[in-house]
Amino acid sequence: MLDKDRLVTTFCDIVQIDSPSGEEEEMAQDLTRRLTNLGFTIARDAHGNLLASEEGSDPLMLSAHMDTVNPGHGIKPRVVGDEVHTDGTTILGGDCKAGIAAILEALESVREDGLQRIPVQLVFTRGEEIGLVGAWNLDFSLVQAKQAVVFDGNGPVNTVITASPTYVGFDVHVTGRSAHAGVEPEKGLNAIRIAADIIGRLPQGRMDDETTINVGLISGGSVRNAVPEEAFFSGEFRSRNTETLELLRLQVEDALSKARSDYSEAKIVGDLTVQFHTYHLPNDHVMVQRATGVLGDLGLHPDLKPTGGGTDANVFNRHGIPAVVVGMSTNLMHTTREYVDIPDLYDTAKFCQALILKR
Repeated sequence: MLDKDRLVTTFCDIVQIDSPSGEEEEMAQDLTRRLTNLGFTIARDAHGNLLASEEGSDPLMLSAHMDTVNPGHGIKPRVVGDEVHTDGTTILGGDCKAGIAAILEALESVREDGLQRIPVQLVFTRGEEIGLVGAWNLDFSLVQAKQAVVFDGNGPVNTVITASPTYVGFDVHVTGRSAHAGVEPEKGLNAIRIAADIIGRLPQGRMDDETTINVGLISGGSVRNAVPEEAFFSGEFRSRNTETLELLRLQVEDALSKARSDYSEAKIVGDLTVQFHTYHLPNDHVMVQRATGVLGDLGLHPDLKPTGGGTDANVFNRHGIPAVVVGMSTNLMHTTREYVDIPDLYDTAKFCQALILKR
């Protein structure tokens, strides 16, 4: 039987293990200990991703990521009624440790009750929050699972993500010419002004229900009284529509080309990189039906929807492993106001348990 107190304790314990992206090793060691005690064989690939396997054919993959965003050091969880909060100085780390806690509780409960379950393979990745880099570097030769459920969605577990966009990041470096701003500014070539002109040529925000574009980072210059010689900015666009993606790519490249023409003495370098690719699982797909069927059996009405974000499911689907993403009880992710709803966390563990029980 699922133990709500143990579930909450496990969650609070693991969020206190610092694991911002790039610092996941202590979390991996904790998981190794817990999963070894549950009878799993642990493997680590060259990137540091953790895979836990067991005997049995055709295992179902249960996956979550080990890293958190910042500020994620010294997290102090606080149980307030039916919610777990932070002390307001850090994120909580429910993304994605609520998913990890739910998986662990489901496995522990099934073992305690002596219930029969299907084989599973657990995949816990590094660096999801910085571009799915753990999943991109996952050694798929170690993966036996052919289907997956990823516990990495916002909100309750009945939120089922069936589609996600392609994400393209762009980085632009402008090199102008410095000069004294008060004595001879006409000898300078203002890199910040050039960068601003490029940004001004780009759309911003939501373009349609499938597409967004954003410039999120900008820096440049050295001191107030010098014409800035260098400027940098970074942005992204994402869409589930391939034609729209191509139009936006052309729009970014056109803005760079026009700036090179207008400011011929400047050096303007732009790099566009696809960080993850779109996927869409129709409502009648076997994995969607598998997840929604379990939710229905538990009396939880499935809420199928696309997302504008990306998860490791983007990579798994691209590698031919159909993966759906379910909610894991987190709210206000990536903020110091993040919290986990305990009844929703319990439902996530209950869903995971039902998912792996033999029928």
